Amino acid sequence: MIFAGPHPPVPVPETSFTSFVLQRAEQYADLVATVDVTGANAHTYRELASAIGRAADGLRARGFRRGDVLAMLAPNLPDYPIAFHAAALAGGTVVVLNPLDTVDDLAAHLNEAGARLLVISPTELDKAQQLLLGTPLEEIIVLGKADGATPFASLLTDGPAPEVAVDPARDVVALLHSSGSTGHPKGVMLTHRNMIANVLQTSTVAPLEADEKVLAVPPFHHAFGLIMVMNASLLQGATLVTMPRFDPEAYLQAIQDHRITRLYVVPTIAVLLAKSPLVDRYDLSSVREIVSGGAALDPETARLCRERLGCRIGQGYGLTEALVSFMQLDHSEAPGSVGRNTPNIDCKIVDLDTGKELGQDEDGEILIRGPHVMKGYLNAEEATRQVLEPDGFLHTGDLGHVDRNGELFIVDRIKELIKYKGQQVSPVELEAVLMTHPKVADAAVIGVPDEEASEIPKGFVVTREPATPEEIMAFVAERVAPYKKLRRVEFIEQIPRTPVGKIQRRALREWGSTTR
Repeated sequence: MIFAGPHPPVPVPETSFTSFVLQRAEQYADLVATVDVTGANAHTYRELASAIGRAADGLRARGFRRGDVLAMLAPNLPDYPIAFHAAALAGGTVVVLNPLDTVDDLAAHLNEAGARLLVISPTELDKAQQLLLGTPLEEIIVLGKADGATPFASLLTDGPAPEVAVDPARDVVALLHSSGSTGHPKGVMLTHRNMIANVLQTSTVAPLEADEKVLAVPPFHHAFGLIMVMNASLLQGATLVTMPRFDPEAYLQAIQDHRITRLYVVPTIAVLLAKSPLVDRYDLSSVREIVSGGAALDPETARLCRERLGCRIGQGYGLTEALVSFMQLDHSEAPGSVGRNTPNIDCKIVDLDTGKELGQDEDGEILIRGPHVMKGYLNAEEATRQVLEPDGFLHTGDLGHVDRNGELFIVDRIKELIKYKGQQVSPVELEAVLMTHPKVADAAVIGVPDEEASEIPKGFVVTREPATPEEIMAFVAERVAPYKKLRRVEFIEQIPRTPVGKIQRRALREWGSTTR
């Protein structure tokens, strides 16, 4: 059974990604497009579009041509969209890199992609200089100034923007990397058409008004930040207030000072907004809507956010290979759901063992099809074949079901399910229970080997005040089926998470193996 969403199909324009995103730049010419959280660096839409065109011409003057690769290694900055779209407008592919990655990991990504140019922030100069050795990099370009690097400003020519013909369905405009939660990170190839479809879906189901201000904290090197935060905001004329790094007090201060109207958050930030006493020190009355992504949002956290800030809160579901496939606009409508299909999306649920298509309210693997689904993994044909079916459906690796109202519910990552005496136990379910304990500030659950049961659920807990493992385990046992009970609890200072809030269960397994 194929599940279609409530939205009518939306035509995907046959154009380049940058032309699509900047199509209304003249209409919004005098509005501020991007500004640093300090207010020190800002660009209007007129200035943004001009700088993109001039930088694209500067890249062409350097011999950068269609199909060439430029890499970006920087936190969220006002000039980030300029560098990204300059390369895209010149017909290139942009590899967005995570500044938290090691030099070895970054070198592997650069070599795999064949990147010629590297655009950095001044803070990344040391890493960049190390990356010049053993990679195809020819030049380091810095957003600002740094010794030994070419200032990005020097690329801005007086010439016209280049007119480069691209094949929207085939030419790769962005190369991101999967989370690696099930193996070595793989390069995800997104074409101009993929990116346009993603931005269209976002702006259709979660539209912004032209006067809105978006606090850009989700990193632009991640699909959530690149597509939903950066590019969907620029398409719709919003102001992007960029923060290079997250700090709770600075974050709340920025909302107050800039009168932010839209927040894109990961669940850890939602917990801050819902529960932290810091929130009471700031005026957050300007916030109209919160959209959560990157990981599942606990319904109770969503309710507390909505009631405390007096705004709507919803969440999106997708993955690097196919972002914003589902969207729940108001978490009060169907708590726990990630919403219904966004435009142009088909979904089906299949049996984990047989691959047979399932019906409503039946748990199985979620498969997604649509124009936003990646072209494939870079230099990994076999891995691509494993996740992309011949009919276009993408295996998400997530377990869930669609109810009678068309709402999608995520049960868990398939490979993260805990097998206790043949029963499947969801870490996400137990984490949600743990988060309702008044002494628990954060929590994660993994399966650990057990001779008798195969695996048993173990909780890692960060507490607000002293507690005992027995107290925590008893609390959970009263709220779940007997086979789902926590069998061990360990207190730690911090739950390891990715920049977008996903629990790093592999790190916890490694930690657990050294502390048992």
